[in-house]
Amino acid sequence: MNISRREFLKKTSIITLGFSSIGRLVGSVSTLIDDSSYPKLIEDPKKILNLPKNFSYKIISKYKNKMHDGLRVPNNADGMGCFKGKGDNVILVRNHELGHFPIAQNTFRNKNPYGKGLLKYIKNNKNKFYDMNDKKTECFGGTTTIVYNSKTGKVVDEHLSLGGTLVNCSGGQTPWNTWISCEETVKKRKGKITKNHGYNFEVIPLDKENKSSPIPLKAMGRFRHEAVSFDPDNGFVYQTEDREDGLFYRFIPNVKENLTKGGKLQGLSLVNFRGPDCSNWKRNIFKVGERHKVRWIDLDDVESINDDLRFQGRNKGCAIFARGEGVWFAKDYVYFTCTTGGNKKFGQIWRYKYNKLEHSEGQLELFYESENNDILNMPDNITISPWGDLILSEDGKGHDRLIGIKPNGKTYLLAENIYNKSEFAGAVFSPDGKILFVNIYNPTMTIAISGKWSTL
Repeated sequence: MNISRREFLKKTSIITLGFSSIGRLVGSVSTLIDDSSYPKLIEDPKKILNLPKNFSYKIISKYKNKMHDGLRVPNNADGMGCFKGKGDNVILVRNHELGHFPIAQNTFRNKNPYGKGLLKYIKNNKNKFYDMNDKKTECFGGTTTIVYNSKTGKVVDEHLSLGGTLVNCSGGQTPWNTWISCEETVKKRKGKITKNHGYNFEVIPLDKENKSSPIPLKAMGRFRHEAVSFDPDNGFVYQTEDREDGLFYRFIPNVKENLTKGGKLQGLSLVNFRGPDCSNWKRNIFKVGERHKVRWIDLDDVESINDDLRFQGRNKGCAIFARGEGVWFAKDYVYFTCTTGGNKKFGQIWRYKYNKLEHSEGQLELFYESENNDILNMPDNITISPWGDLILSEDGKGHDRLIGIKPNGKTYLLAENIYNKSEFAGAVFSPDGKILFVNIYNPTMTIAISGKWSTL
């Protein structure tokens, strides 16, 4: 649905964003902006995506397509990272949010999500699988890697890059160009599940020599992880938790670019509140644009075998958020979405800034709260374009959309999924900023969107 800028400003109190070409975001008082150049979406005759004029898309990967390693593309494509490859190649690492389901011995070969070749593949690639039982696995989450040539528009390679994990939802790119894949589950070791789950895993984007190992990054906490984002200057890692009473976490690694060496896990707290509920569901405590001083609280027993890390944090005074999901670092700020936050449960966007020079732990601000689900409905993944536009993926259980917000506060619809009622996920720009890659969650479809970005 196309929503005019005037209607947007009438029905919401979003503050204007001051973006720059390097992604710096600064808030200011909202101002009315003329709507004469508001882009409209063009109906797609193929009934996949509606896009603005002068934009096009290419489907580069689909559910059950045969990959170059002989396996099939699995379902539930979610978070995704994009990296520079050789020449015109870019490398996508794509999560698959698949869980645990038992498969009988005589049906494993044909009914697992990766196709008939999985047994043979596991035999030759055990080092890619975290949770194994008798040369098989009942944990079907993981990541696949796509090498895509942006000049020819062809997939050069596609293969499984992490297996034996569960419910790999989103994640984040590291400053050293690897992908952190997050498990959104805390399933315990039991029966044919041989290991505990609820961890982050690091994946090397192009790993032909099989150097990647599925090592759980346990010091980052065991909880229902959603996404991570890195402050490259200070080495902090910010993490969201997809629960209605989840925390917002900060991990301080012992070694800045080696997460396997452990570190300290903390939960965000507010100086003037103790254990506040930031959802605004029952009490409209937090207002758009207000800033609150932050303090970080150290967390103990981060292995959290009883899945009580968020309870420990709340008891210590940490703030809780309604389904923290996408998170993105832009210069000095960390932006994160709360999918069901807000008085009407249509979603919130929060932002946090660390103030090292001011000798404080920074400030938290409710950046935006949706009052109208026609304008923004349940924001999930978040990314920021190379020129500073905020791009949000909806998880509204309908014909979901990609929604952009420009530096001057103007909003626009970037894409609408008319193929089915599945969500968008994993939106990420190519390193040169010319292509936006995005997934349709189910059935898996990975799409490359290109066009005249300057016209938006």
